Amino acid sequence: MSIDTENQTVVGVAHPLDPLSRAEISRAVSILKDGPAAAESFRFISVELREPAKELLRNGSETTREADAVLIDRATSRSFEAIVDLDAGAVDTWTQLADGVHPPFMLDEFAECEEACRKDPKVIEALAKRGLTDLDLVCFEPWSVGWFGEEAGGPRLMRALVFVRENPTDNPYAHPIENFIVFYDLSSGVVVKVEDAEAIPVPRASSNYLPEYVGPARTDLKPISITQPEGPSFKVTGNHVQWADWSFRVGFTPREGLVLHQLRFRDKGVDRPVINRASLSEMVVPYGDTAPVQAKKNAFDSGEYNIGNMANSLKLGCDCLGEIKYFDGITADSHGNPLTIENAICMHEEDDSIMWKHLDFRENTAETRRSRKLVISFIATVANYEYGFYWHLYLDGTIEFLVKATGILSTAAQHPGEKSPYGQTLNNDGLYGPIHQHMFNVRLDFEVDGPKNAVYEVDMEIPEDNPTHTAFKAVDRLLKTEQAAIRKADVSKHRFWKIVNHDSRNVVDEPVAYRLIPTDGITLAAGDESYVSQRAQFARNNLWVTAYHRKERFAAGEFPNQSTGKHDGLHVWTLADRDIVDEDLVVWYTFGMHHVVRLEDWPVMPRQNIGFMIEPHGFFDQNPTLNLPSNITAATDT
Repeated sequence: MSIDTENQTVVGVAHPLDPLSRAEISRAVSILKDGPAAAESFRFISVELREPAKELLRNGSETTREADAVLIDRATSRSFEAIVDLDAGAVDTWTQLADGVHPPFMLDEFAECEEACRKDPKVIEALAKRGLTDLDLVCFEPWSVGWFGEEAGGPRLMRALVFVRENPTDNPYAHPIENFIVFYDLSSGVVVKVEDAEAIPVPRASSNYLPEYVGPARTDLKPISITQPEGPSFKVTGNHVQWADWSFRVGFTPREGLVLHQLRFRDKGVDRPVINRASLSEMVVPYGDTAPVQAKKNAFDSGEYNIGNMANSLKLGCDCLGEIKYFDGITADSHGNPLTIENAICMHEEDDSIMWKHLDFRENTAETRRSRKLVISFIATVANYEYGFYWHLYLDGTIEFLVKATGILSTAAQHPGEKSPYGQTLNNDGLYGPIHQHMFNVRLDFEVDGPKNAVYEVDMEIPEDNPTHTAFKAVDRLLKTEQAAIRKADVSKHRFWKIVNHDSRNVVDEPVAYRLIPTDGITLAAGDESYVSQRAQFARNNLWVTAYHRKERFAAGEFPNQSTGKHDGLHVWTLADRDIVDEDLVVWYTFGMHHVVRLEDWPVMPRQNIGFMIEPHGFFDQNPTLNLPSNITAATDT
């Protein structure tokens, strides 16, 4: 075992939950190519760790290193799933997916689509009729096609929206080519359709954010120096992290990006489990505009695009600040070659104001303790938008998940002088930003003091016997089955949900618990009859609770790309209405941002925070931070 003193890292043997290494990805691909994927036409959608069964990890049993792979045969348009035993060097299972099931897009398919659109004679001719002849300045932005009632089982398609630059460094989103869409068949490699409807003048007003356009940066902001002279407080052993009373493992997958495993909190010398696995499960961005192009915008950025593969390589002092520990994201390209996203995950500590304080005015004495949080994050760029995904761990046992949305609006064009009721006009030249939503679902495999948990809904109620008219109380209601646990947030009742362990009791003989506070608890605005709502039924409600099943991983189902939404996902699994009292449970929380576009969101959007909190609720017998020191000071304090 060796120690990397610069990064406070102990390098040791791989843990069963560690992501696949580059060598393991190469081995898995080699085994598949020597077997059922021998044809040159096979491409790899993803190659990732097949996580061992939870029971084996709990029991400390020996586990096998396995890989899950999703492939597509470009010659036949058939897709496959495989499980590869890396220890035995064998393909355990090889399963052909059903007709009409389309896996996520591969990274190089985006470039392939754009290049094919740019060279297609039909596209060139149609754009020339609109006065656009310099194809080097035209940007084709591939989107998923979704599903809008077509017969299932069609070709694997991309749908390219089109923008144009005024010069090579211009912001293309200032100049959308409205009512013009190109459809590209990824299997045949040809443009199959060009939708060319009413030609609306391309907005020409410039809107750029690069320094060369904005001008000199302001000089009145003085530097803020964040230093930890003795180094960070965390210790990293491979992918295992110990910080204050928290311990956990860092994971990464092509679809989810950052994954946290085995979150535990040390209380009175005992490491108590809280969450076994936490990750982004799915997201969807539906648009509320009825215009022909805009009405069909609804991207499932996780399930259709593999958002983990779109993770940025983060930079110190810009994306992250302070004493940083980075983790690489190891994935595979479409040919199965290992692909390293350097510095895909950033981890650091941040000061967080006061943790607690009290001034005893009688004795004129004050006690104050400062809070801090551990931040574990990654940032993904999905075409025009950036999403930063941040897990915050606090010293008092609180967990926070934040999505920080920034980037550039996906814009639309209208006739100059018009103002669409479905968006914000951005200039006087016909540009507007359509209204839309960013809906997220997080999968929380809870393990509060053990694997057998239950969920209560807690509402504020006013008792009927209320002579003073001031009474209100919190009332718990046990959610007994999966159907009963399909719930919406209700701010009028100050609603939250408790995840409890009936077999573990606190000092007042109540079951220990964590509570999920449903901030940003919005639901899908589209009607239930809409196609996007049928595909994203997870977003119709805020809370779902399921009995754990290893194959139920993603809220919209395993393969939402071009899916109808009828056969997989939370709404299908919960029809079984399984018992969820004192069982191994998964809690799914849906939240989002109702994005009514502002002028201030243009030409690049200031960060918007969306998220929720998970707090201990009787998990501890008292405030667990009483032992915080009072004399931790910053290096610049005098």
